[in-house]
Amino acid sequence: MAELLVVPEELAGGRADAVLAALLGVSRSTAASLLAGGHVLSSGRAVAKSAKVGVGEELLVERPETRDPLEVVVEKVDGLEILIDDEDFVVVDKPVGVAAHPSPGWVGPTVVGGLAGAGYRISTSGAPERAGIVHRLDVGTSGAMVVAKTELAYTALKQAFKDRTVEKVYHAVVQGIPDPLEGTIDAPIGRHPGYDWRFAVIEDGRPSVTHYEVIEAFGRASLVEVHLETGRTHQIRVHFSALHHPCAGDLTYGADPRLAADLGLTRQWLHAYRLAFAHPRTGERVEAVSPYPADLQYAIDVLREGRV
Repeated sequence: MAELLVVPEELAGGRADAVLAALLGVSRSTAASLLAGGHVLSSGRAVAKSAKVGVGEELLVERPETRDPLEVVVEKVDGLEILIDDEDFVVVDKPVGVAAHPSPGWVGPTVVGGLAGAGYRISTSGAPERAGIVHRLDVGTSGAMVVAKTELAYTALKQAFKDRTVEKVYHAVVQGIPDPLEGTIDAPIGRHPGYDWRFAVIEDGRPSVTHYEVIEAFGRASLVEVHLETGRTHQIRVHFSALHHPCAGDLTYGADPRLAADLGLTRQWLHAYRLAFAHPRTGERVEAVSPYPADLQYAIDVLREGRV
């Protein structure tokens, strides 16, 4: 929406950012952002934030539309496939680059929006932007993820994840060969003391337990199967980094960029391979397996063929 402002005599000669802030009743930084974004025009030309404005000068302000960060954008999400479609739940194959649900700071596609775009109707309690979400995969992690459709499933699956009765199996390619080839990593995880967006093994962190087994060893890297006992943010990535065997391609947690390039990786090699749980209505075992996406399969092929 456009708004026309006229510079009064008492503000004439001032910097555009200061004048605009006074006329709009906003902070100077907000006014500066509007100016820097080219949203303020004078005689058809964008006004610089440091420009001096004259008495009677007309400023045309076009404020950009701001979207509610929790709004569910209904859209078709490329690569979002359905592994199991049940009356009470749906198991999706989540592609990389898709978040579980909307959140502040995220403007990309979501599982919630993708399911709505595919015609699925979720009827559960909780916040609308998290409808049916009983667990999450990181934006950078692909694989099997279950979403509840009904209140019965939502309640049962939330409890199952809380009770740790859901079998969550991940596959990861980690650098080097872990020793021993099969083991348990029991180390508390919390926010990294130096980086808010990273996590680390720290003394007063939350209890975190990861079980692993090497499936194939390639020399420079190994394919491991991982069973999570707990589900902390970045748990697998943090635990293997702490062992000095970071996930291949995971530059955030110390992976070798050269190996990542050799494997064609632009993200960490980590995939939610299998998900198994008791059916919320019948109690029967439900199991979904997600095949490796093309980029992760390519890296495996390169390793198997000894091209690195």
